[in-house]
Amino acid sequence: MARIAFLGLGRMGAGMASRLLTAGHDLVVWNRTPGRAEGIVERGARLAATPAEAATGADAVFAMVSDDPGSRAVWLGADGVLAGGPRPGTLAIECSTLSYDWVLELSTAAREAGLRYIDAPVTGLPDAAASGALTLLVGAADADLAAARPVLTPLADQVVHFGPVGAGTAYKLIVNLMGAVQIAGAAEGLALAERAGLDLGQVASALASGQAASPQVVRNGRRMVAADHEHVVFSARLRHKDTAYAMQLAARLGLAAPFGEVALDGLNALLASGLGDANESAVIEVARRRWVSQE
Repeated sequence: MARIAFLGLGRMGAGMASRLLTAGHDLVVWNRTPGRAEGIVERGARLAATPAEAATGADAVFAMVSDDPGSRAVWLGADGVLAGGPRPGTLAIECSTLSYDWVLELSTAAREAGLRYIDAPVTGLPDAAASGALTLLVGAADADLAAARPVLTPLADQVVHFGPVGAGTAYKLIVNLMGAVQIAGAAEGLALAERAGLDLGQVASALASGQAASPQVVRNGRRMVAADHEHVVFSARLRHKDTAYAMQLAARLGLAAPFGEVALDGLNALLASGLGDANESAVIEVARRRWVSQE
C-alpha cells in the first residue's frame, strides 16, 4: 500500500481521505483547521502540522481545497509541499476546482521540483465522495495516470482522461458553468411560475419529469420550492468561484459566454446580499427580487 498525504478535509476532502484510509493506505492528513481531522485520526490516520510535513516521504499527495489561493498555499506556501523538498517522482494529485491558468502554473512548478502532476478535479456530491462514487476528470501524461490509478481507484467509479494536464480542469469548468446556467434558468422559471400563480410544488414535480430536467434543475428546483438553503451541499460562494474561473477560461480562449455572464451576475447579486454561504439554490431570491417596468 502507498503512503499518501491528503491536504484539505472539507465536505469533499473528508470523504475522499476516509476512502483512502479504508483501502489500507498509510495516510497522513493536514487541514487548516486541525480539529476537523479528529475523526479520521481516531481511525488511524496521522495529523501533520503543515502540508510540507504531511508530504514528507509520501508516494502521492492529494489536495482538495476551495480555490486558487488555498491551492497556492498548500503547494507553494512557506510551509507548502514544495518547500519541504518532496521525493522526486511523487505523484502530485490536485483534485480541487481551480482556474485553468493556475493549474498550468502549478503543474510547471511541480514538474520542476521533480513531481508527477495530475490534474484531477471531481464531480459528485459529498455522499459520493464518502462512498467512492466520484467521477475524476483527469488531465495527465499517460504514464503518470497509469502510476496513479491504484490510489485513485478507492475514490471513484469512473476516471475520465481528457488529455494532458489542464484538460481535466477545462472540462470541470465547462460543466460547472453549464450547471450555473441551468440553476439560473431554474430560478427564473420558478420565480415566473410564482408570479403566474402556479403551485410551485407541482411545477417542480413537472420539471423533474419533463424535457427541461437535469440533475441540477431537479435538485435545486426542489430546494428552491422548499426554501431549503441552510443545509449546504454546494454553497453559492463556491458556485460563484467556479463560474468566475470558467468565464476566465472563456476569455483566455477568446470566446464570448453571454449565458455564463447572466449566471455570474445573479451569483454576484446573491453574494452582495450576504447569502454567499447559503446553498446555491438561494439564487432564486435574486430572481424573485428582479422587477421590470410595467410602463
